[in-house]
Amino acid sequence: MRFGKAPDELMAGAKNAVDVCLGVRPGEKVVVIADDVSRAVAASLEHALEERGGECTGLLLEDYGPRPMSGAPQPVLDALEKTDVGVLCMTPQPGELGARMAIVRVVERRQIRYAHMVGVNAEIMQEGMRADYRKVDELSDRLRTRMLEAKTLTVKTTAGTSFQARFDDKLDWVKTSGLISPRYWSNLPAGEVFTTPATVDGTFVCDATVGDYFNGKYGDLQATPLVMTIAGGRLVQVECPRKDLEEEFWEYCHTDENSDRVGELAFGTNLGLTRMIGVLLQDEKFPGVHIAFGDPYGSQTHADWKSRTHVDVLTRNCDVWIDQQQVIEKGHYRLEHLGLS
Repeated sequence: MRFGKAPDELMAGAKNAVDVCLGVRPGEKVVVIADDVSRAVAASLEHALEERGGECTGLLLEDYGPRPMSGAPQPVLDALEKTDVGVLCMTPQPGELGARMAIVRVVERRQIRYAHMVGVNAEIMQEGMRADYRKVDELSDRLRTRMLEAKTLTVKTTAGTSFQARFDDKLDWVKTSGLISPRYWSNLPAGEVFTTPATVDGTFVCDATVGDYFNGKYGDLQATPLVMTIAGGRLVQVECPRKDLEEEFWEYCHTDENSDRVGELAFGTNLGLTRMIGVLLQDEKFPGVHIAFGDPYGSQTHADWKSRTHVDVLTRNCDVWIDQQQVIEKGHYRLEHLGLS
């Protein structure tokens, strides 16, 4: 086995990823790309693939050069050109977004089934990856249908978040519910419905986690929230008790002409989650609404602009209204308002 012995406690989540989310069939070729930090997770996926009858090729990023990576290693891209299914499980480092985006471009061009597990760890494999993804898919599908007709979304929290978003009916709402198809790759753990909003105005208080490498560097921000003022869909002010984070976040969001633009607005739809754990990969799937500045994933939403950066920001215990109807109260879905019990 390329990645070593698979820990028993990770196997239920790994089997869910392989059997349910990716739907791997016996004889299919699967490439698992991992880094040394994520080796145990990769080993569990490799073992689940062996049990399923998939033909697994394991690639360790550290074998191809130092980290952080300035670009995606060519052997990794070459392997993705020949596979039926791909998985990336790694811990992000500063400056590596371009390398990950290069991997995704191959996935999207070839339209292979692909799981993006950036930031995955043992805790996530034992929590978010054990969700019933058929139920996650049902909620995600109802939300997507509802949002295709919505005009506004209002989000408020007791910590001070208060903003309204409006939408462009030419842009799609994308469901990444964990049931992965060639059309849409997905993060795992999964549970999101997202779009590129036409505009966002108001205040967003990030009292949870920030994406990209900020998550690993600064952790959970509940004690030192990042307060963002947004006007016309662009970041216009940032305040934080941690001035190093405030300055670094502001600089990141001015990397290029669209780094300060809200490129993503998303619902978290993983009903299997009961708490935030301080890791963005899982916490962004927690019931609520979050946003991201930078690249809008235009290949999926059909937004016609791009950015070299993409950073999510999360808040806790949302109250959320679609037009005038409340659908989330203090971080809990009012399922009856979505036709679910």
